[in-house]
Amino acid sequence: MPVYEGLGSGAEKTAVVIDLGEAFTKCGFAGETGPRCIIPSEIKKPNVTKPVKVIQYNINTEELYSYLKEFIHVLYFRHLLVNPRDRRVVIIESVLCPSHFRDTLTRVLFKHFEVPSVLFAPSHLMALLTLGINSAMVLDCGYAESLVLPIYDGIPILSCWGSLPLGGKAIHKELEYQLLEQCTVDTGLAKGQSLPSVMGSVPEDIVEDIKVRTCFVSDLQRGLKIQAAKFNIDGSAERPPPPPDVDYPLDGEKILHVVGPIRDSVVEILFEQDNEETSVATLILDSLIQCPIDTRKQLAENLVVIGGTAMLPGFLHRLMAEIRYLVEKPKYKETLATKTFRIHTPPAKPNCVAWLGGAIFGALQDILGSRSVSKEYYSQTGRIPDWCCLNNPPLEMMFDVGKAPPPLMKRAFSTEK
Repeated sequence: MPVYEGLGSGAEKTAVVIDLGEAFTKCGFAGETGPRCIIPSEIKKPNVTKPVKVIQYNINTEELYSYLKEFIHVLYFRHLLVNPRDRRVVIIESVLCPSHFRDTLTRVLFKHFEVPSVLFAPSHLMALLTLGINSAMVLDCGYAESLVLPIYDGIPILSCWGSLPLGGKAIHKELEYQLLEQCTVDTGLAKGQSLPSVMGSVPEDIVEDIKVRTCFVSDLQRGLKIQAAKFNIDGSAERPPPPPDVDYPLDGEKILHVVGPIRDSVVEILFEQDNEETSVATLILDSLIQCPIDTRKQLAENLVVIGGTAMLPGFLHRLMAEIRYLVEKPKYKETLATKTFRIHTPPAKPNCVAWLGGAIFGALQDILGSRSVSKEYYSQTGRIPDWCCLNNPPLEMMFDVGKAPPPLMKRAFSTEK
């Protein structure tokens, strides 16, 4: 539980802040500088060898309800060690989160754990709270996708968002394919065996560990040469010298030889322009073009990059180089007048920036009280208002004019009976 919570017994207990990511979940208390735990978003089922992912959008509601119930129980009673009935909850969500998922999550929190109130906060908006700015172009490079959303004067410009299925999942898939195709394994019995003959597939946790420990993002000139050699049609392009090979111990007996060319080539899928000429860098520029013309300069000078994939060594440097390279091309040169791009450095690692913004927001008791949805409100309406409705939802549309609507959230020291 938070430090010094016992002092001043009249004070309201701090809120719980949960950032449910597709790969990892960050969880902790409002007002703190970092999450208490970062754990995989998965649960272990009996008689099932592979863990089950919690964040699934294509399964039926009851199955999702049971997964979320079990996972949040682990968060509260194994990691946070607090009573869910005592504390408000702030959920950091993606703007692409489907309605049925947030409705199911709300039902779990209110019906099963009986939390006093829930607030859904968009991750892109929360990232700006850590910097104290109200206008920025926010790029979230996560596990499943890269999503860009411009925010101007604290209001998300929802018509200008952009998304691509380029993230940690795409890198893992490419890395596993190249490992199985090119790498060899030394075992206690023989050396230089092909990886498929030793293990049919590589577990994702090992793939991720290899990515984090050995892979990096090349600079622009080197990256363009790697791409040219990869799509070498006439045979004239040469690949730049590869980085050194790395020996990765799989267990006490097996050692995997990760060849050098894999280390710098797998991440290039984020910057390779496909048939539609889209990449992570073009996401930002295409979104900027869609924005109102008088907002573009301010948004271009305030870029914020969050998400775990952005933690790869050299990612931010390459992203800026790609943007400056692409903005000189005819497609963008004629449309975008601005040539100045700057990236902010948030006061946290990219994977925890959205959580830290939620922790700041959750510590503002007055705002949290007026924006949260209380258990009473939910029990009477059975729905959760969308986060983009910044003011209280239009209650007169949901209730008879003569009846008194339920409060969204009573104040901590309310005198109402």
